[in-house]
Amino acid sequence: MAHAAQVGLQDATSPIMEELITFHDHALMIIFLICFLVLYALFLTLTTKLTNTNISDAQEMETVWTILPSIILVLIALPSLRILYMTDEVNDPSLTIKSIGHQWYWTYEYTDYGGLIFNSYMLPPLFLEPGDLRLLDVDNRVVLPIEAPIRMMITSQDVLHSWAVPTLGLKTDAIPGRLNQTTFTATRPGVYYGQCSEICGANHSFMPIVLELIPLKIFEMGPVFTL
Repeated sequence: MAHAAQVGLQDATSPIMEELITFHDHALMIIFLICFLVLYALFLTLTTKLTNTNISDAQEMETVWTILPSIILVLIALPSLRILYMTDEVNDPSLTIKSIGHQWYWTYEYTDYGGLIFNSYMLPPLFLEPGDLRLLDVDNRVVLPIEAPIRMMITSQDVLHSWAVPTLGLKTDAIPGRLNQTTFTATRPGVYYGQCSEICGANHSFMPIVLELIPLKIFEMGPVFTL
């Protein structure tokens, strides 16, 4: 999860998030180069004496500043589209979980385990134990296996919500009357936190999401849900 004074993104826990971080660094370097070029041009404009003020035709310069931005946009668009298509792929998931947004909690359904359903509420400050995180921990965590493709079916029962876990690169809107889906494959065990990322009302920031990812062998041994 994020820590105090953190500048960069959270550490990646899925291949999709690794691709997003790589694309972020790629786009950031392009932005740095553009800013440097613009600042250098401004510096020359302010420090160089204009010896000829009657120049009205510069075809070569116009060609350069038309083609160069087009090349830059292509260098940004191609990897962006590649990641976009990767996030939409659903290839034979091992487990399907349905997440339903409510004001102000989440309901999860393990459809592959006999219809196991439970609610996930934020822990009040009085119920926090040492090591728990204020405004982020919940009473019932979502326990999932690592190294297995997981499909999340996301919807809402009242208003717009957004199911988001930054370290997994997930952010999918929960829309009433519509069933959205997203997939992810976690690469390492741990406890990962997220929150509702849609301005769905006064308490939207108090809808935390907690995923407890464990090895697949332990998950297959039996019910390990923290109910």
